[in-house]
Amino acid sequence: MSNLHRYKLFTSHAWKYSERYERMVEFLDAAPRFIYANHSIPESRAFEDMTVSDLEEQLREQIRPVEVVIIIGGMYVAHSAWIQFEIDYAKSLGKPILGIRPRGAQVMPLAVTEAADEVVSWNTDSIVGAIRRLA
Repeated sequence: MSNLHRYKLFTSHAWKYSERYERMVEFLDAAPRFIYANHSIPESRAFEDMTVSDLEEQLREQIRPVEVVIIIGGMYVAHSAWIQFEIDYAKSLGKPILGIRPRGAQVMPLAVTEAADEVVSWNTDSIVGAIRRLA
C-alpha cells in the first residue's frame, strides 16, 4: 500500500456552535484513503479567558502550518468577525480556502463565496475531492 499524503487542515468554527464542525470532522474521519491533521482546536480544548489579541495569535498559529482553510458557510453570519479574521489571515499567507455550503442551504454568504478558491456541497466526496485539489 502506498503512503498517503497527510493533509494539514484548519476548519473555522465557534465553540458554542460546534455541531457543524463536529460533523465535518466525522466526514473527514470516515473518508476512505484520506488522512489529515486537524489544526483546529475543538471545544473540548477551548481556551479560557483570553484577550482578543491572544486569541488572534492562537488562530494565526493554527492557520500558519495548514494546506487548506475550510469555512462552513452557514456559520459566517453569526460569527463573521472571527471568521473574517481567519479568512483575511489565510489569504495573507496565500492559503487556499474551501467554502462548504451547508446541507439544504440555497445561498452562501458573499464574504465566503468571494474568499473561497472553491465552494462545494456538504458531503464527504465533494469535501475530500476539493481538499485534494487545493492542497
